[in-house]
Amino acid sequence: MATIEPTERMAFPIAPFTVDDLFNFPDDGNRYELFNGSLVVSPAPTPQHQDALSLLWTILRRTVPSHLKVLLTVNVRASDTDFYIPDLVVVPKGRFKSVKLMFTPEDVLLAVEVVSPSTKTRDRATKVEAYAKVGIPTYWRVELDEGPTLYVYDLDGDSYRGPVAHRAGTLASLATPYPISFNPADLIED
Repeated sequence: MATIEPTERMAFPIAPFTVDDLFNFPDDGNRYELFNGSLVVSPAPTPQHQDALSLLWTILRRTVPSHLKVLLTVNVRASDTDFYIPDLVVVPKGRFKSVKLMFTPEDVLLAVEVVSPSTKTRDRATKVEAYAKVGIPTYWRVELDEGPTLYVYDLDGDSYRGPVAHRAGTLASLATPYPISFNPADLIED
C-alpha cells in the first residue's frame, strides 16, 4: 500500500487544549476528547465493542418513546476545555432536530460507554466524574469482559449514586431515561 508523506509538519496547539483547537486536528479516524483541557485520543473501537454497541442501540430503539432519540457517538461540549464523545446517548427529539454539531450536557438524558482495553480507566473513573460534574442524569457502563455486566449510575446532586450492577442472565429493569428491561447477555452474540 502506498502512502504519501506530508510535505509540512502539522503544528498542534499547546495544552490546555480548547474545543476550537479540535477543529485543527486531522480527520484520521481517532476520537479526540478533552478533559479539563487535556487531550485524550482513542483508536477506533474493537469489533466486539462495536457489536455490543450496535446491539444496545437496537434494544433501546425498539422501545424509545417518540419524544426521545437514541444516537451513537455524538459530540458533547461541556465547556471550552471539556468535550466528550459518548458511545451512545439518549436526547430529546427536539434537541436532535436543532443541534447541528455539538450537544450540551443538558441535552443528554443518558450517556453510555462500552469499556474497551484502551478506555478502561477513562470509562470507569474519568467519565463517571466528568459526566456527573456536568449533570448528565444517568450513565451506563458496559463491561464486556464480565459476561457482560451493565453498571448503572444515577445522578444524586453533583455525583452519581451506585453503580448498580446488572449481570448477564438477569433482567435489568430500568426507569431512566425511560422504562426498559433487557438482559445484558443480549449485548453479545455467539
